[in-house]
Amino acid sequence: MAPGKQGKSAGASENPSVTLFREYLRIDTVHPKPDYDAAIQFLERVGTDLGLTCQKVEVCQGRVVLVLTWPGTNPRLRSILLNSHTDVVPVFEEHWTYPPFEAVKDSQGNIYARGAQDMKCVSIQYLEAIRRLKAEGKSFARTIHLSFVPDEEVGGHKGMVMFLQRPEFKALNVGFALDEGLASPSDTYSVFYGEKSPWWIKVKCTGSPGHGSRFITNTAAEKLHKVITSFLAFRESEKQRLKSNTSLTLGDVTSLNLTMLEGGVSFNVVPSEMAVGFDVRIPPTVDLKAFEEQVAAWCQAAGDGVTYEFHQKCMDQQITSTEESDPWWKAFSGVCRDMKLPLKLEIFPAATDSRYIRAAGYPALGFSPMNRTPVLLHDHNEFLNEDVFLRGIDIYARLLPALASVPPLPVEG
Repeated sequence: MAPGKQGKSAGASENPSVTLFREYLRIDTVHPKPDYDAAIQFLERVGTDLGLTCQKVEVCQGRVVLVLTWPGTNPRLRSILLNSHTDVVPVFEEHWTYPPFEAVKDSQGNIYARGAQDMKCVSIQYLEAIRRLKAEGKSFARTIHLSFVPDEEVGGHKGMVMFLQRPEFKALNVGFALDEGLASPSDTYSVFYGEKSPWWIKVKCTGSPGHGSRFITNTAAEKLHKVITSFLAFRESEKQRLKSNTSLTLGDVTSLNLTMLEGGVSFNVVPSEMAVGFDVRIPPTVDLKAFEEQVAAWCQAAGDGVTYEFHQKCMDQQITSTEESDPWWKAFSGVCRDMKLPLKLEIFPAATDSRYIRAAGYPALGFSPMNRTPVLLHDHNEFLNEDVFLRGIDIYARLLPALASVPPLPVEG
């Protein structure tokens, strides 16, 4: 099939939910210049069509959070927050079979677009589940809010981070949140109850300069070599630990990658300073104080004039309960059991806005109902099959009533 040609076209035979999904995917919200206005207008139109109240919160200039609300019958009870982000990561179009913002559907029903998995699918699944429930005349005790936030893909600092500090967020009276997860290539559905702590560490090494023809002693490069050796030896040990224990997932081990190197002014000059950057992701089971002590020891062992600094240092290790005694988890897992959905509980290997929600004291689960689907977020040829997408709506149409009907908690009187 030639690139850009659709195998199945939208029309009378296409499910309207799929048509809506593809319409959203065609809105170009890619960094560095996401068209947030178009996304907000689209989502506000859908929300109004569903009879949801709409609120726009400008958390900073050019960054708007849209909140759609389905009021519950008992406003005193804490609400359910369904969060999703509107932005997507950049693409390299030359590596795509189909244009990444045309939402082409092939003959197998695979819909190709940036954001198909991460995470415009979930946004539309939330909305279409609510459409179904409202059409059935349902109502629930707890209010359901849908938040559509910007800038998650660039750290969330001008999105969820600022939104959480606003009085408009406090007024939502959130009790429990759902946010994004990951696709699963197997029959199981991944559920994420916590995230790794991202640490971005820059190590600077200073030493003696000199002419490139001489054996200079105590050079920055020699110290840098020792630092890199220590860090990458730890990386290899964690890699082997993951490989040798089939019960572990990527979220259970510390990942570490050398991502930046700096230094040098000329081929014939031994530099007096060199630096290396590492991206480290630490699971909540690791003692962060002890890990930093290990980093300091690696730097000290490399020699004098070796220092480190953090460009990001997340210290929150909050996790959401998955005990059957927890009312939120009981509601969530009960639906999954009834629907015979096999679950795999995991620590998210990267970072989402869930970490900010949990750090603010709200329980949150990361869940994107996409099983039998390769993990292609941020990858070329990102796609989601329409049947998997529609099955996700079925799942949310069962999850939302259960969560919005959780009986009053002790703190709610």
